[in-house]
Amino acid sequence: MTVQLSNLEHLPNYQITERLDVVYGSTVRSKHVGKDLFAGLKNIVGGELTAYTELLEESRQEAIDRMIVKAEALGADAVVGLRFSTSSIAQGASELFVYGTAVKVAPISQQQYQNPPSDGYNHSNQNVSTQTQVAPDDLPRFNPFG
Repeated sequence: MTVQLSNLEHLPNYQITERLDVVYGSTVRSKHVGKDLFAGLKNIVGGELTAYTELLEESRQEAIDRMIVKAEALGADAVVGLRFSTSSIAQGASELFVYGTAVKVAPISQQQYQNPPSDGYNHSNQNVSTQTQVAPDDLPRFNPFG
């Protein structure tokens, strides 16, 4: 299973079974002098600065890839609560930082929450997990902060 990513605090159709650790990835990039001159001219006439758009896209992907490597090293199935942050390191150089919580997950069976037992017996004295049939959207959400 590849590491799944979610900016939500849960992974739809999965139950979080174990919270592992916070994982992150970052990259520091600087502007290219030639591209910076072209961007300066483009800034005068207006329009998208495609050189910067490409730089940011490459930076995001590199930071995500580094975070996934750390999540895989922990044996994680997913990273939830995914967030991005940027900061200026020096003039012309910026850091792009991505972080989230590495977790282990298990798929939620459709049968678990759609079909109550139909064998004609009263199951009220069985444990609560088989007695309570809840749709995944009604399950308590994972809180990465505690």
